[in-house]
Amino acid sequence: MSRDDQALRLLGDLWDDIQGPDFVWQIAALALCLGLAWLIARWWLGRHAEGAGRFGEASSRLAFPLAGLLLVGLTLPLLTPFIKVNLLKIALPLLASMALVRGVVFVLRHAFPAATWLTAWERIIATFVWGWLALYITDLAPYVVEALEQVQFSVGKQKLDLWTILHGIVTVFLTVVFALWIAGLIERRLLRLEHLDSSLRIVGIRVAKALLTLLAIMVSLSLVGIDMTALSVFTGALGVGLGFGLQKIASNYVSGFIILLDRSIRIGNIVQVGAEVGEVRQITTRYTVLKHPGGTEFIVPNETLISTTVQNQTYSDSQLRLATTIGVAYDSDLELVSRLMIEAATAQDRVLADPPPRVFLTQFADSSINLELGFWIADPDAGKGNIVSAINFAIWRAFKAHGVQIPFPQREVRILNAPTPHTTTC
Repeated sequence: MSRDDQALRLLGDLWDDIQGPDFVWQIAALALCLGLAWLIARWWLGRHAEGAGRFGEASSRLAFPLAGLLLVGLTLPLLTPFIKVNLLKIALPLLASMALVRGVVFVLRHAFPAATWLTAWERIIATFVWGWLALYITDLAPYVVEALEQVQFSVGKQKLDLWTILHGIVTVFLTVVFALWIAGLIERRLLRLEHLDSSLRIVGIRVAKALLTLLAIMVSLSLVGIDMTALSVFTGALGVGLGFGLQKIASNYVSGFIILLDRSIRIGNIVQVGAEVGEVRQITTRYTVLKHPGGTEFIVPNETLISTTVQNQTYSDSQLRLATTIGVAYDSDLELVSRLMIEAATAQDRVLADPPPRVFLTQFADSSINLELGFWIADPDAGKGNIVSAINFAIWRAFKAHGVQIPFPQREVRILNAPTPHTTTC
């Protein structure tokens, strides 16, 4: 029987079922299966309500076609001896297609949790799957495959047809998405290992993603039947590109792994690169993000952090010394001034008691005696300017209460050899 005859027979069987009395029983059985599948999906969503905001709803949408596919598949052999089941036979590929679409989207949401393009991709995937299903049901798919196989290309010594290329693209896409999903599971597992250093966790996550993606591409191309040696021309071109145009990118990529492995810079460190100071917020493959206390974020290439001097203020520990300099009048009681400054510092919760705050006489200036108050904090990420400002306000209030003067610059001008004013005699 030809393919056209098979398609006509399928349409004829559907028409016969619609006119026969068994069609009502088929509708009832299908409705019962779908109703039970909907209840199972609702139960699944309620049981996994904690993840509803992110993955719970997606898993519930996947549970419905899977449950429906299972129930229809179990009902089909039970009803076959008694009634015609052509409607149920058609429902099986429809539910399988729905499960495939939602399954791919479910995996995509796990692989790319922050992506905003998934809604559009869900429509594209659904259109592709439903279109192919229509070709399959009408038995037109082999004609399409034959037409695509007639369009051939030459890659090196190997010939590829359009069907193989499209098949390869779909296979690579699905396997890479599956690999990224597995990498996402590994990532969540590693992030829960709090005893492991954060830099090592990031390295493990990136290595897992890179290896799984590479393995997925190689496996998918082998499954399609593409000879890997035929891609040698592309790998050679990629090597040339890395040697010239992509040299900086490759250098930043390697530098990023070096930073993470030697742990010289970690997330949360306060570092200074050139004139810029900020907290390390993110270490990516190509760059590192520093956030200035004022809110500005700086993107520093990883190669810069490797090739230049970087001041890491919290490399070995988070303790940081800060200082404020204040000038007092020459007739001030320096012992009292020192005590007031230390009391102003120790009154702040963020100032450490060990090492204790200390006051140093740094300069006999023209108009004042300059004193430096040095103190230590353990949380520089909470801000440095705010704690210095709070201590300065406390010192100002203490000085006013005890009559300590903070002088301002004064200049005394004397005129030497000035002419004596003339005396007028009346």
